[in-house]
Amino acid sequence: MDRHLDWDGCFNARDLGGIPVAGGRTVRHGAVVRSDAVDKLTAGGWAALHTYGVRTVIDLRNDDEVKADAAPRPAGLTTVRLPLDGIEDTGFWSVWGDGPDGTPLYYRPFLDHFPDRAARAVRAVAHARPGGVLVHCAAGRDRTGLVTLLLLALAGASPADIAADYLLSNDRLDARFFTALGIPDHRQDIADYLERKGTTAEQALLATLDGFDTAARLGPAGLTPDDVSALRTRLLEPVPAHPAGD
Repeated sequence: MDRHLDWDGCFNARDLGGIPVAGGRTVRHGAVVRSDAVDKLTAGGWAALHTYGVRTVIDLRNDDEVKADAAPRPAGLTTVRLPLDGIEDTGFWSVWGDGPDGTPLYYRPFLDHFPDRAARAVRAVAHARPGGVLVHCAAGRDRTGLVTLLLLALAGASPADIAADYLLSNDRLDARFFTALGIPDHRQDIADYLERKGTTAEQALLATLDGFDTAARLGPAGLTPDDVSALRTRLLEPVPAHPAGD
C-alpha cells in the first residue's frame, strides 16, 4: 500500500496508517502523518493537508531552523513546537554529532540521555486535539524517524516494520529535495559513513530496538500508562465489534 502523500511543497510526507501491529490490528489511516518541514507548503499543499484531516502539527526542529511559511497555515490548525535535539548539550553532541546528518546511530544513546525529550514528544501526539497529527523536522527522516519509532513501538509494530518505514525516506529525499533546500546531496556521505561504522541504517535501527522496552524506559521520564493508552487509542484501528451471540 502506498502511504505517501503528495502535498505541494513537501517531499517526504506519508501516513503511518496500514502498518500492522501485534494482535492483528493496524495503525489507523489519518491518525499520524510524518513529513519534512511544512514551511515550504504552497496554499494548495496546506489545503491538501487540512482536507486530509490534520489538525495538529508538531515541529521538532531547533529554533534556528524555523523559517517563515511560504503560504498561510489554515485557520484552526494547532502548531506545537518541541525542539528535540537538545543542541545546548554540547557534551553529548560532540560525541554523537561527528557524522553526517541522516543516520540513526545516535538513537539509542539519545534515548538514554534525553528520555524526557522523547517522552514529551510522545505525550504531545497522544494528547493532541481531535484530528490527525503531523510530526515533522527538516527532512522528516531522523528526528521524525526517532519519534515515529517510539510511536510505532508503543503501538506494537515489529522492529522490521519500523525499520522499513524509516527506510522509505531514502527514496523520497531525492535530488529535488536537496535542490529545494539549497544544500548538498549527502546521501552517499551517509552510506559511506555507515559502511565505515560496519553497519547500515536498517541494522542500526534494529539494534536500537533490540531489548528496548519503550514504555518502561520512558516511564521515569514522565510517560505514564494513561499516556500509552491514549496513544494507542489514537493510533490503532478499533477492535471490530462482534455481533451478539458470537
